[in-house]
Amino acid sequence: MSRTTVFRSAQAALDIAGLFIALWLAFELRFDWDIPPGMWRRLLFTGPYVVAMQYGLLAALGIPRFAWRYVGLREVTRILLASCVASAVLSATRLIAGSVVHVAGFAQYSFLPLGVIAIDLPLAFLGTVGLRALRRISSEQAEVRRLRTQDTEFVRTLLVGAGRGGVMVAKEIAARPELGILPVGFVDDDPLKHGSVIHGLRVFGGVKEVRRIARQMGIHQAIIAISNAPGSAVRAISNACRTAGLEVKIIPGLYRLVGGEINLTRLRNVAIEDLLRREAVVLDDDSISADLRGKVVLVSGAGGSIGSEICRQVSRFQPKLLVLVERAENALFEIHRELSENAPDLAVAPCIADVCDAARMDELFATFRPDAVFHAAAHKHVPMMEWNPAEAVKNNIFGTKLLADLASEYGTRSFVMISTDKAVNPTSVMGASKRVAERYIQSLAAHSGTRFVTVRFGNVLGSNGSVVPIFREQIARGGPVTVTHPEMKRYFMTIPEACQLVLQAGSMGRGGEIFILDMGEPVKIVDLARDLIELSGFAPDEIEIVFSGVRPGEKLYEELSFSEENTEKTRHPKIYIGRTREERGEQLRATLERLAVVSRQGSTDEVKAFLHALVPEYAGSRPAPLESARVPSTARASEDSIPAPAAQALRTVG
Repeated sequence: MSRTTVFRSAQAALDIAGLFIALWLAFELRFDWDIPPGMWRRLLFTGPYVVAMQYGLLAALGIPRFAWRYVGLREVTRILLASCVASAVLSATRLIAGSVVHVAGFAQYSFLPLGVIAIDLPLAFLGTVGLRALRRISSEQAEVRRLRTQDTEFVRTLLVGAGRGGVMVAKEIAARPELGILPVGFVDDDPLKHGSVIHGLRVFGGVKEVRRIARQMGIHQAIIAISNAPGSAVRAISNACRTAGLEVKIIPGLYRLVGGEINLTRLRNVAIEDLLRREAVVLDDDSISADLRGKVVLVSGAGGSIGSEICRQVSRFQPKLLVLVERAENALFEIHRELSENAPDLAVAPCIADVCDAARMDELFATFRPDAVFHAAAHKHVPMMEWNPAEAVKNNIFGTKLLADLASEYGTRSFVMISTDKAVNPTSVMGASKRVAERYIQSLAAHSGTRFVTVRFGNVLGSNGSVVPIFREQIARGGPVTVTHPEMKRYFMTIPEACQLVLQAGSMGRGGEIFILDMGEPVKIVDLARDLIELSGFAPDEIEIVFSGVRPGEKLYEELSFSEENTEKTRHPKIYIGRTREERGEQLRATLERLAVVSRQGSTDEVKAFLHALVPEYAGSRPAPLESARVPSTARASEDSIPAPAAQALRTVG
């Protein structure tokens, strides 16, 4: 006989014994510990079939298969159901059999008194649950003793938020001593909870009292356990805890804990994404779902920060097929693997391809006939494109042109191009190239059956090559953190916000619009650096901030729209539409043909000169150099003249 069989047989025997004991105690309590002889005979006669029925109901609900050491609310609920059903059957038997007692005297031994049935119900339930609870408690205590012998150092911790999320965190901490966390109590701003005890932990007071509580209780760490807390709340709580000298950590969203997607072994430090200086924008999922469900969707640049998140978001809306276009093999492999694991029912076509390869892109459009295209492939790093302007033109302009032309040719229903705030009054090659791409998309929108729209947003927090990952790396090395200029400001949004805006634009657009997200007020880069230093557990003076000077093509302030775009609101309060004058398609095409020649044959200066001619608002402005790399400067941007006359650039390629 196997060990498993012996173990389960022993558990069954304990359950049956517990049910017998509960029935006996029910008789004892009903008759005040003095059971009459007739009732003893009734107990001995009815006991076997009563216990057999009760255990049979437990087995029918699958309760014996549940591991005792992990008993939880689901198992307890099923045990209660089995106990209630058993009592109902016994009560019905008593009422029916009682009518024949006077006919056959022996029939009185075939049923239980109603008082005994009523008492047996809670006793049988408590006995069955109690056996499992004792097993769980003993195993958890044994695990705690084992781990504590391994010299685990426990950190006295305050849980912020005594709601549902806080209770879940407290339970998991109790079950995971290897985390090295010793919860001392809660703080919560709900005055009704103050002084109460939740999961064995006292609610000491509100967040404003953290300093006093931490000093009195010897607390060294705080965990923000508020499910889906807005960024402003996280920021206020974090500041209060850090002022009290506590290290701060935050749990992910409660829905991810409930879904089992993560646990506290992945508890993370407060991330800058949680501390946007505005509320995160929530978009309309219903309209996006109606636009994408059952459709073929193609995403270019699918392995990048934005492209991969677009793929994740699209997968939620059950498209017929998701086509991933990416030229970097490793990036394509990673996003395809992730989608295969997280959305196994989704049809995905991973395609290694360059958006500048006309033959390959034509093959993909002919094969898949996409209904919607989200064009995220682009060169985005400003200084890099200053050094390689021909590549910016090739990828950002002509890669976009190729995809847009194919979308129109093959009858794609919607085409969304991802642009940037750097395309507004650009001072860089990257911005100018994206502005030309915007104009070409708008020129197609006027004459094509495809709905061509553009999405323009600011810096995306946490994307590859953005300031946050760079700052984190510098902080991890002990500094210094390099900021280009003390007055440099940017608009910021999270990756999910950016990608939802892209999907929303695809569902809202009618053709020719430029969609802009309301991102609040621009934020100083140096303020982000200071925030991240403090959130990493350092005092402001422990990590040095060095001002390195503005890089080629950068400007101090970004803009989201041109003055002539006549920005107007949409049905979504946080999304705006910018409209410009209609582009003359044929003239723009002819100019782009000459730009193609220059980008292949011309020098760097000639490519930049042509962009100046093509984008009149493109100005090579840059801030004045800083007097000292380590001292904040108030120097403002100054404009340089265009490096070569526009007319000369046109003559060069004429």
